[in-house]
Amino acid sequence: MDNNIKRIAVELSAGLGQVEATVKLLDEGATVPFISRYRKEVTGSLDEVAISQIRDRIEQLREMDKRRETILRTIDEQGKLTDELKKKIDAAETMAELEDLYLPYKPKRRTKAQVAREKGLEPLADIIFDEQNIDVEAEAAKFIDAEKGVEDIEQAMAGARDIIAEKINEDQESRQEIRELFEKQGVFTAKVIPGKEEEGQKYKDYFEWSEGVENAPSHRVLAMRRAEKEMIISLNCSPEEGDALFKLEDRFVHGSDQVRLAVRDAYKRLMKPSMETEVRLSSKKRADEEAINVFAENLRQLLLAAPLGQKSVLAIDPGFRTGCKVVCLDKQGKLLYNTAIFPNEPQKQTAKAGAEVAYLCDKYNIEAIAIGNGTASRETEAFVKSLGLPSKIQVIVVNESGASVYSASEVARNEFPDHDVTVRGAVSIGRRLTDPLAELVKIDPKSIGVGQYQHDVDQTSLKKGLDDVVISCVNAVGVEVNTASKELLTYVSGLGATIAGNIVNYRNENGPFKTRAELKKVPRLGPKAFEQAAGFLRIQDAKNPLDKSAVHPESYDIVAKMAADLGCSVDDLMKNDEKRGQIKLQNYVTDTVGLPTLTDIVNELAKPGRDPREQFEAFSFAEGIEHPEDLKIGMTLPGIVTNITNFGAFVDVGVHQDGLVHISELSDSFVDDPNKVVKVHQKVEVRVLEVDLNRNRIALSMKSEGSGPARSKKQKRQDRQERQEAREENTDNLSMEEKLKMLQSRFK
Repeated sequence: MDNNIKRIAVELSAGLGQVEATVKLLDEGATVPFISRYRKEVTGSLDEVAISQIRDRIEQLREMDKRRETILRTIDEQGKLTDELKKKIDAAETMAELEDLYLPYKPKRRTKAQVAREKGLEPLADIIFDEQNIDVEAEAAKFIDAEKGVEDIEQAMAGARDIIAEKINEDQESRQEIRELFEKQGVFTAKVIPGKEEEGQKYKDYFEWSEGVENAPSHRVLAMRRAEKEMIISLNCSPEEGDALFKLEDRFVHGSDQVRLAVRDAYKRLMKPSMETEVRLSSKKRADEEAINVFAENLRQLLLAAPLGQKSVLAIDPGFRTGCKVVCLDKQGKLLYNTAIFPNEPQKQTAKAGAEVAYLCDKYNIEAIAIGNGTASRETEAFVKSLGLPSKIQVIVVNESGASVYSASEVARNEFPDHDVTVRGAVSIGRRLTDPLAELVKIDPKSIGVGQYQHDVDQTSLKKGLDDVVISCVNAVGVEVNTASKELLTYVSGLGATIAGNIVNYRNENGPFKTRAELKKVPRLGPKAFEQAAGFLRIQDAKNPLDKSAVHPESYDIVAKMAADLGCSVDDLMKNDEKRGQIKLQNYVTDTVGLPTLTDIVNELAKPGRDPREQFEAFSFAEGIEHPEDLKIGMTLPGIVTNITNFGAFVDVGVHQDGLVHISELSDSFVDDPNKVVKVHQKVEVRVLEVDLNRNRIALSMKSEGSGPARSKKQKRQDRQERQEAREENTDNLSMEEKLKMLQSRFK
């Protein structure tokens, strides 16, 4: 069995057979959603998280194996590969260990040690290093050679020290010992660059800052690196020099002052810079992973927000001077009509705007009105609610983050080539009310406004992490193949952009799909793609009722046998609880289909194509609270969570500026992870702690009034810094257009 399989099984506490089967499926082209849903018998019911971990780890280990092969080949070509060295390289478990073993043989630019060797000083270095209780000067005198550039004893000893320093730096055990010291006892030390004090005020708490590498939270690591990148601070990362030198001297120095000098040179000139680079990269990687995890979890919650469902919607992108853009959408989200109204200042055409809205609601049988939460949102909401529209028409404020990004995108231009960005933005607001997932997949996740330091983390890892979330959400919900956009279909298991486009083209040319089997006629949608995708695609009006369910076509025969055994049709079996209760699952177990899959099938028959998202609940902000100036300390308000960071949550209370609930204010009890307390789009009740109109800052609390211990000055200082970083990050999530809107709202 592959050693990598064994290693992953140990690391993830999974069975060898589970890991081996999962890797085999992945290698055959199966997707994570498909494996977790339809191959439970093969993997022992591993979930998406475990399968994703196996996928990522096998990729890492295989990359390391490729590097191992390259290293072995390179050393062998040099004629220096011994059995002992090969054994060590084969046993290396980390990339750092591999590179340490390779370092002495790695082609490098001309070093001081190489120069010394060219002068014939390596024998002297060996003598000094191996036999430290000798007359060094007497030995060095033997190597004086003016023709080789060794003029005197000091030059000979200096060259020998250069060679010894390189040997010490390339000693694998020493590097590992110092690496562990950097990781466990390393300290980030930040200092402001002279003259940058005023420019870098937002980083002022890092002007004189030190913190252990091992325990530094991800957001502070990323904040310090950003400040360093902007050339506001200098940032170092190392343990106490004396601790490192003590370890190296204890290992190598046995009496010779020349070796002691070489050790110090090896550490300061060679090993310390190398280790600092490594630790900075490893701490950055850990910080990236944590930030990406925060972003991914927020994105998952946002994508799986409760949909209003198929309703006729009038959507409004509110505004003041340029008016409010209005669009009417049918139950499938098709644009029927668009116009502009001016109910707010400065035009204030309230009567005309009201008549227009009432007319449109009647003409298009509107069931809900969606209002963007940007500039003029509360004023527009108040205007609409004053019209006395039928009670059946819900008025709902919708988070419009990213709508402007979508409206200017190629996707929007292709979808609405004859309409400008304002119409496209209003359509996006309306559609994200009826089905947030279907609309938000059209927008780059980085523009949706739920990230933390997303511009600072590794962009490849970020994209992979976010794509995994989108794919997981899309396949968990399922996709109606006859109405889905190309963008939504792209994320379905086994498809991708090309096949998704082919599905849309086929649908346009031949009409709606009538069966899942018809998908096989789509160009490039071969047997493998069909296997991976079919279970996640729905056809609501299909003749076969199973085509609108999550039952995979490969299991249709099993369901037909169940129905036949009970003397009814498949349709009757799906509608009759009593009949389904008579199914004896053991009768249908085979070598390839076990109880987990059979249980899933019966559950799906009870609720075919069920949507895992929660039911939609309308929400309203407090009336009369529309601007930060309306807020008073101690006031209790309803709000919606819009973003979550490691140190708190942002909450929209309807005043055009999100307030921050710091992690210390999320609950009466201790909170180590905000995601354990709140979710994106969650409806919460908050209390106003502080309103700073000059800096447009709002501090909120979800704690009971008067609860919680007093915090120290240091804790309060850290809280302030984290609140500052969080506010800046929340602003960084906005597009330029959205930032301008925010500024216009602030200074109108």
